[in-house]
Order: sequence, then C-alpha cells, then structure tokens
Amino acid sequence: MSKPLFSILIPTWNNLPYLQICVSSILKNSSFRHQIILHINEGSDGTLDWAKNNKDIEFTYSKENIGICEALNLAAKQATTDYICYFNDDMYALPGWDSALFEQIKKVPDNKFFYSSTMIEPFVGKNLCVIGNQNFGTEPSDFQEQKLLESYAKFDKKDWYGASWPPNVVHKSYWEKVGGYSTEYSPGLYSDPDFSMKLWNEGIRDFRGIGNSRVYHFGSKSLKRIKMNDGRRTFMQKWGITPGFFDQYYLHKGEEWKGILPEVTNRLALYLNKIRVKIKLMR
Repeated sequence: MSKPLFSILIPTWNNLPYLQICVSSILKNSSFRHQIILHINEGSDGTLDWAKNNKDIEFTYSKENIGICEALNLAAKQATTDYICYFNDDMYALPGWDSALFEQIKKVPDNKFFYSSTMIEPFVGKNLCVIGNQNFGTEPSDFQEQKLLESYAKFDKKDWYGASWPPNVVHKSYWEKVGGYSTEYSPGLYSDPDFSMKLWNEGIRDFRGIGNSRVYHFGSKSLKRIKMNDGRRTFMQKWGITPGFFDQYYLHKGEEWKGILPEVTNRLALYLNKIRVKIKLMR
C-alpha cells in the first residue's frame, strides 16, 4: 500500500526503552504501512530527541505530562487515515496484528465497530480478555523477543466481547462524533470504558476483541508512576451506572463473541445498579 492504513496514536511519558521496542515492532511486524503519531509528555529521558531524528514517526509534544486523554486528542489532530488506532507505549505488536483487525473491518459496511487486539501478558489474573501467565519478559533488558515470536500463535484464543483497551481501532468519523477521549478523566483512569459508552450511545454494538490480532504487553509501566484520578466515580457521575455494570450487561466483556451485542434487557438489574450508584455518590 502506498498510503498508510491506520493512524496509530501512542501517548508516551519518559518511557523511551519501551517506546523504541513498540515502534520497532509496528514497523517490523505490520502487514500494512501505518501513520505513527506519538504524543510526547515531557520527553526528558531522550524521547523528544529520538523522535526528532526518526523519519518513521510524527509527534506532538507538551512540556508537562498532560495525561493520556488530552495526549490522544492532540495526536489525533494529525491523523490522515480513516482509522484511529490507539496503542500503549509498553506493547509489542506481533505479526498479523493489523491484518487480523482489517479483515474484520472490511466486513462492516457502516463503520459501526470498535475492535481491540488481544494482549498477551506475563501476569496471572482473572481478565478473560487477555492471554495471561505467558512471561516473555517484564523489562526491555529481559525481553525474550525471539521466543515470543516462536510461541505467540500457539495460544488458543477466540474472538471475545468487550473491546475497550488498546490496541484498539475505530473509524475516524466515530472518533470525531464522540470527541475523542474525555479529558475529565485526566490523567486517564476509566477513560477506556467512557469512550466505549460514548460509542454505544452512537449506536455501535460490534465491540469485539480479535483473537488472532495479538500484542505483548509488558504491563502499565507509566500507570505505576503517577497519582491517578478517581475515574470510577467520574464514570458513575456521568453515566449513572457503575463501570462494572457496563462491562457485564452492556459489553459482556470477556465472553466468547457470537454476534452483535444485544440491547440491555435486564431492567431490574439496571434499576438496582442506578440506585446503588446514587447511594455511593451521596457518601
């Protein structure tokens, strides 16, 4: 392809060793050419100089850390393609990650979709959306790239409900309709389910994690260095339900994908959750 397919947005905050692995993996393992746009928060670790000398990327910049939401929105203003793809800087794109997404995108005539790749993580956990307990390194210094490349396709994972987390991709028209990521969640906690809720309200019901689109996730390296917002409370104030209710009753997060999501039919559960939220917000 002569033109890039996705505009990949990568917010980064003094995380250069991981960022270099991330960008390198996208350039090396993608099936298509993409526009890569960083937003550099501070960049005092050499990230800014590295970006200035890298012809394969574009970037926006802020002297201070403005958080994920505003960073994504600034980077998105540079996007030139029809598809906005959000990547974390501590991820490694595996071969076929983009072609698996695009195969599904081509089947959607009205652009009403929100798709995520499937993360492979070194941690043991209860998240049904990831392939967990597969440790190929937690730092650049112990990253077992070759072993990962030999192993990643062997893990069984079907498509799943509940796309929200990066890497994710949405049509640019819907990004613009919902106004990107909501800055009231700055620096970013719970901005992912909020973005999904905004897409839900625009009529999107195809929230799908693509099992064959895979990335390795080193694991929230920036999140651990910053005081986070009370995003759960913000979500409840804004939408009148808990994020957990949205995940379970709207997105059916983690369940095996079997078609377009239905409308929420359990009216009693919805009513009780709204009462619960009102009580919580009074405290």
